[in-house]
Amino acid sequence: MTAIDLLNKYIDATNTHDFKNVQACLHPNAVYWFTGTNCTNMNEIQAYFENAWDTIKNEIYRAKDIHWLVNEADSATCIYTYEYEGYFNGKYVQGNGRATNVFVKDDQNEWKLIHEHLSNIK
Repeated sequence: MTAIDLLNKYIDATNTHDFKNVQACLHPNAVYWFTGTNCTNMNEIQAYFENAWDTIKNEIYRAKDIHWLVNEADSATCIYTYEYEGYFNGKYVQGNGRATNVFVKDDQNEWKLIHEHLSNIK
């Protein structure tokens, strides 16, 4: 598996709305930065995902315009525009923002996501 493959697996896992699938893509030391919130351990990351899935029902998450800044043997970094759609309080909503993902190989030489930073586009 490559870092590119893991990004695709991560997006697919996110759209299952099951954190166990997402967690399989994450490094144990993953850190997430969201607008207004930082998650520095797996419990915080899980709570953030589950709250988002509960807030935006039937959410579909996509990555587009992916640009790999670094893609080396043991680390990779990409930036992209994320898009989402779903239902908030019964009304269809959609939006987008900017994302940065950092990937590393773990002790088993498998690619894992160690950092994600999402922000709104003004």
